Amino acid sequence: MPTRVLRQSAVRSALGTAAAAALLTGLSGAPASGATAATGQITGVGGKCVDVAGAATANGTAIQLYDCNGTAAQQWTVGSDGTIRALGKCLDVASGGTADGTRTQLWDCNGSAAQQWTVTTARDIVNPQADKCLDATGNSSANGTQLQIWTCTGAANQKWAAPSGGIPGPGAMAVAPYLYNGWGSPPNPTTVMNATGVKWFTLAFVLSNGYCTPQWDGSRPLTGGVDQQTINTVRGAGGDIIPSFGGWSGNKLESSCGSAGELAAAYQKVINAYGLKAIDIDIEAAAYDSPTVQQRTVDALKIIKANNPGIKVYITFGTGQNGPDSSLISKAAASGLTVDSWTIMPFNFGGAGQNMGHLTIRAAEGLKNAVKSAYGYTDDQAYRHTGISSMNGITDNGETVTVDDFRTILGYAQQRHLARLTFWSVNRDRPCTGGGADTCSGVSQQPWDFTRVFAQYNG
Repeated sequence: MPTRVLRQSAVRSALGTAAAAALLTGLSGAPASGATAATGQITGVGGKCVDVAGAATANGTAIQLYDCNGTAAQQWTVGSDGTIRALGKCLDVASGGTADGTRTQLWDCNGSAAQQWTVTTARDIVNPQADKCLDATGNSSANGTQLQIWTCTGAANQKWAAPSGGIPGPGAMAVAPYLYNGWGSPPNPTTVMNATGVKWFTLAFVLSNGYCTPQWDGSRPLTGGVDQQTINTVRGAGGDIIPSFGGWSGNKLESSCGSAGELAAAYQKVINAYGLKAIDIDIEAAAYDSPTVQQRTVDALKIIKANNPGIKVYITFGTGQNGPDSSLISKAAASGLTVDSWTIMPFNFGGAGQNMGHLTIRAAEGLKNAVKSAYGYTDDQAYRHTGISSMNGITDNGETVTVDDFRTILGYAQQRHLARLTFWSVNRDRPCTGGGADTCSGVSQQPWDFTRVFAQYNG
């Protein structure tokens, strides 16, 4: 098999530096008015509260730990715009610093990356620009302990109980990196979960055995085998999975099944086997080029949505630098199929030396425009029905997607409230040590660095 047998190449074009810069600049504007929020104390190590020193409101006032006392200096508003506010000002990283030990302070809210925070399900409060955690200096819980940013360690002085109602979104399900049991040395999912806080995985791939019968990779049993063991392990650790149908290689159910009803029955068999909350259709191979197969897939998914209230349907497909071909999106919209996330794979654009973070944003904007046009959505509605499925490390075409690129993509997703943020694959999220195909990223990293970035996404 090639290094990445499961993804398709995309149309080539060039990204203008000025256009990319302008788009990224647009992400740092003032927080949107009317954003939902939750207000209350933020407590940390020793049960102490995050506190504005002396209840002062001057720019530069230190943020510290202090005995909880119910004063306004300890009332923090956690907003869906990414800010954390008290006394009418924002929690801020001094001078926009990213180094370990950079202190935090109170400052006029200005929409900068220094004032963007993510409260994760693992109870970290992360500044995505620095990719560092809010930290009580010296692991101290003494009154007056300065709060700073520091590399995330999972230690008690980086764990916080914050108001949660102000962070709506698709939740942990949105971040479900692909995990593949087909070959190589798949990681133990609980190892990844414990190290990163990620809870969901997209388990690849459900295929046809040559007939309209679903099997893992078209050969492993639907239940009772290694894939069932993986699902049991993830669920035993408090997580869940999304099965992905399709991919690049193998026989597709969508072409093996003779009708939309038969295809829906095959999907339903997998849904029933595992009591699923979501499914992913990964459209890559030439089999999906057929208009008949496309319409059969759309019609089958309509049946699934009708028969399984609340289930989420994701469609993952390739893209060019300016966005994807919109024909399938238009076909679905015309047929009355609402997809929870149209998710692009923004890579394999053609060659090394490109800024993959910027290219991803350009393609995602093209996707938004296609979905907006097809469904008559507003910009906000369109963003909330789209997603990104990146590839970490060296792609099939020699592009390099770095951890910094993932941070850029995360910032975009947070601002736009995307429905899905995932990547191929957690198998690759570790440094190379001579393993088989698709077992490492090909870039310098620590294990699970890419997963840690996307695990910060809260929708």
